[in-house]
Amino acid sequence: MVDENTRMPLLGDDFPELDVQTTHGSMSFPKDMKDKWSVFFSHPADFTPVCTTEFVIFQKRKKEFDDLGCQLIGLSIDQVFSHIKWVQWIKETLDVEIQFPIVTANDSIASKLGMLHPNKSTNTVRAVFIIDPQVKVRLIMYYPQEVGRNIDEIIRSVKALQVSDEQDVALPAEWPNNELIQDDIIILPATNEADAATNAGKYKNYDWWFCYKPLDK
Repeated sequence: MVDENTRMPLLGDDFPELDVQTTHGSMSFPKDMKDKWSVFFSHPADFTPVCTTEFVIFQKRKKEFDDLGCQLIGLSIDQVFSHIKWVQWIKETLDVEIQFPIVTANDSIASKLGMLHPNKSTNTVRAVFIIDPQVKVRLIMYYPQEVGRNIDEIIRSVKALQVSDEQDVALPAEWPNNELIQDDIIILPATNEADAATNAGKYKNYDWWFCYKPLDK
């Protein structure tokens, strides 16, 4: 039987309860995530080149996350003094000030979050959790240590989840630049014959099960 106290969170689960130390002081999850969107992401190690490029880009795009009401939280198994020194190095050497907290973790915390993949490495993989204001895990991405993340896709995913929640719709591939319907949004498929007939006459469509409309502004 799976131990619910150590099983990694799955989509729709509450984010696990964790009390942690960060570069901004102590934090308690999911309490410090409530009522806001969060992007919680791990990196293999401080003072590594791929991770450094990611943190610089996360910081340079931070205003876009802020505008979405979304906080950034980083994590690795390095100790907090290593995080602090790395953040100082980034500011002094690259002239970028990291303004989001970095969690110091241990193997237990990383395992609880599914960030340790033993057949890949002893370091944390590049995990990304997008958490909604009700502290539900809404999206999970994993990247291997050797491949840096696409920050545009993370921003796009937060935007798409917010639109889906606000307008009760689905979003197409590559939204808002889909080849078939551009920046339109998809009406959830009808579940009965009456709604199928109504939707087909009410919305643009390829068929009754593929109806779409412009984004509500």
